[in-house]
Amino acid sequence: MSRRIPLQDLLSEVRACRLCEEDLPLGPNPVLRASETARLLIIGQAPGTRVHETGIPWNDPSGDRLREWLAIDRDTFYDESRIAIIPMGFCYPGRGKGGDLPPRRECAATWHAQLLERLPDLRLTLLVGQYAQRYYLPHWYGSITENVRHYADALPAGYFPLPHPSPRNTLWLRQRPWFEAEVVPELRRQVKKVLP
Repeated sequence: MSRRIPLQDLLSEVRACRLCEEDLPLGPNPVLRASETARLLIIGQAPGTRVHETGIPWNDPSGDRLREWLAIDRDTFYDESRIAIIPMGFCYPGRGKGGDLPPRRECAATWHAQLLERLPDLRLTLLVGQYAQRYYLPHWYGSITENVRHYADALPAGYFPLPHPSPRNTLWLRQRPWFEAEVVPELRRQVKKVLP
């Protein structure tokens, strides 16, 4: 029987991962954060170019909006003893016609289960965007809009589905004022409840 390696060793392995190296236009630079004591997990899509360059997750306008939704400051957001950040894809996947390409599938398939089993204190997981929701939600309502509208159905399983906070989604947010009026206040309540 093999001994399970500690989380910090596993994170080192993930950061050294080169599975998709040949398919990454900027090369591998896995970006994630985690600690055994984290109570909140954020699963997004994949790093953009700015995050790839800095190695800091959500270090862009999307991150600014996400922190605003959560009503937490940067220091709290980047306190990995409280908040883990494990995207669906750890490296910048490249650009397609309509923006960044989808996250590489190898990351979640290879690493997510091993990482999550080493996070025993998780109380809430934010599923940001369609890729995280399709992978983790116990149900799928057919669209991001319906997933987010029915966020309460996912709470018993410890999930909270969210749209991606990208500036590209500003129109989506404008067309759905119920998100800011109803979902964001509940999101803040749930986050406040789980963060020590």
